[in-house]
Amino acid sequence: METKGLILVHTGDGKGKTTAGLGLALRAWGSGLRVLILQFIKGGWKYGELEAVERIGQLDGRIEIRPLGLGLMRKDEDREKHIRAAAEALQEAERELVSGEYDLIIFDEINYAVRFGLITIEEVMALLDKKPERLHVLLTGRDARPELIERADLVTEMKMVKHPYQQGIKAQQGIEF
Repeated sequence: METKGLILVHTGDGKGKTTAGLGLALRAWGSGLRVLILQFIKGGWKYGELEAVERIGQLDGRIEIRPLGLGLMRKDEDREKHIRAAAEALQEAERELVSGEYDLIIFDEINYAVRFGLITIEEVMALLDKKPERLHVLLTGRDARPELIERADLVTEMKMVKHPYQQGIKAQQGIEF
């Protein structure tokens, strides 16, 4: 069967973009594909998905997750540190994209990096220009830019209908992180 590498986007204001990406990663891994998840914003904190993917990856080395960001940017933080981290993440993304080592690469929260001005949409589009034909790529995060949506083969928008935060309920470990 011939493989055409797809460009996929998970966006929208609802929960589940990263979670759906992790589901895709598990499906791909279960089908024998080699998977890399690069997280552009998450970092400096232990998320549930890190532990799960690390354990699964120990089985055969075909799935890996790397948090490359510094976490959510606070108003009092040095914005330049976040810009540098995003630039380094983009360089790593390019290296891995052209490496031939993977069948699926997920750029988790890359749309947030664009939204917050840490990287540009032009840099993301230039990255996609270098995508090998057979490689599948998923880009997640709110506010996917129109250029990316136009370029993608599949776009899924998660829509928030109701969220516990609206009732004053804090994020629950194992459910939201």
